[in-house]
Amino acid sequence: MSRGSKSPSHSEVHLVHRIGWLRAAVLGANDGIVSTASLIVGVAAATPDHQSVLIAGVSALLAGALSMAAGEYVSVSSQSDTETADLEREKRELRDDPEFELQELSQIYRARGLDADLADKVAAQLMAKDALHAHARDELGINDATVARPVQAALTSAVTFTLGAAAPLLVALIAPVSAIVPAVFVAALLYLALLGAIGARTGGAPIARAVLRVTFWGALAMAVTAGIGSLFGTTPG
Repeated sequence: MSRGSKSPSHSEVHLVHRIGWLRAAVLGANDGIVSTASLIVGVAAATPDHQSVLIAGVSALLAGALSMAAGEYVSVSSQSDTETADLEREKRELRDDPEFELQELSQIYRARGLDADLADKVAAQLMAKDALHAHARDELGINDATVARPVQAALTSAVTFTLGAAAPLLVALIAPVSAIVPAVFVAALLYLALLGAIGARTGGAPIARAVLRVTFWGALAMAVTAGIGSLFGTTPG
């Protein structure tokens, strides 16, 4: 086989198809770590009592997981409803005025740089194959990689929130009462750094920037709650 006739020996790997579940997973795990660790640190700073800290931590885990699942489901369902309404409207327009829709699609391709004749041919061929899919992708911006999936988002957020929340809760469980605040604080930052690195790696983004971003905001949240806990807390005596 000649050099010029060789076909590509590698396949390109694109990461955009991970957007839906990756966003929900990172959000859920990050919120689980930050909110639970912050609550534990605040309660421990206010009332250095193992039972109070663990009750607060378990309550935060359960309430947070359910809240994340419900919130993701509702918000992504709203997006799904909007997409469905747009597709139904597009179906009606394709049925009632296909010629206008053909010209509309052609104009989109002309705006992207195709000459008029080629844009007309591309639009006609794509509409002949699957008119609704062509308009959904190129006019509405709806495609298989980014389409709303409410159940997937809800389950992903609930599971990852639970895993994230369980990490600082486990540290609080095994740490001595006097060391709960620093132990949870340090552990949470390490978990956040790991989460940031994994999320960046999975999404193909710069790792250092992601790690810095999640650890900064996590440290700030825990510092604020620890300060409030110390300010309004009581010391047993």
